[in-house]
Amino acid sequence: MLSDKEIDFLENKIPILAEFATKQAFINALASGSSVMIARNGQLIEISADGTEKFIKEIDKPIKVKQRVFNIINNVST
Repeated sequence: MLSDKEIDFLENKIPILAEFATKQAFINALASGSSVMIARNGQLIEISADGTEKFIKEIDKPIKVKQRVFNIINNVST
């Protein structure tokens, strides 16, 4: 069983791993010939595998969300 310190260490890696996975999925989609959608400056843009970009529509600008942190306490006795 992992210690609390080990779990905290691994949980702190989640944002880095998620960012890497997202970038890799983007690259893999384009490499397979698919197109991807991105939001840029209030616009939805489709990027094709050949690198061409196509404006799709105007979208609302992102809403800044305040990051909240909480701890889950394990009260189960072993």
